[in-house]
Amino acid sequence: MSVSFVRIDDRVIHGQIVVVWSKIRPCDGIIAVDDDIAKDKVLSMVYKNAAPVGVKAVVLSVAEGLQKLPQAQGSKKNYFIIAKTPITLAKLVQGGFELGVKKINVGPMSSRDGAITVGSNACVTPEEAKAFDVLVEAGYEIEFQLVPEKKAYTWESVRDKF
Repeated sequence: MSVSFVRIDDRVIHGQIVVVWSKIRPCDGIIAVDDDIAKDKVLSMVYKNAAPVGVKAVVLSVAEGLQKLPQAQGSKKNYFIIAKTPITLAKLVQGGFELGVKKINVGPMSSRDGAITVGSNACVTPEEAKAFDVLVEAGYEIEFQLVPEKKAYTWESVRDKF
């Protein structure tokens, strides 16, 4: 599998990801990894159907991702990997999966109890901050950027809020 883009976005699969980001990064399919969505057949179907015509979308649990993502590495197709939180990506990395890109893009992370606002549309809980640290320690660059036209900022630039 060729991973062309890795994103954290609490909306998971939606038009902005596919339409805007696929213009600058090739995308033949979307792999959403989320334990809660994967357990809910109705919700899983909603997200799969959110992909545009011609772009296949699948939803995997972390365990399924650790099993199936490496098996697909020989594919000539380009995939987006999307997770709802950095915790999911940290679990994949800690489980031994190499994401395939060195930069992780972070889109919207909504305000929630215990979350600290770190930038426009980005609120991070202490648990998520630890997950970002795990990803940075594994060699990944974390870049908050909703769309390509917006200025990006890094996890390192906001880390001191924790």
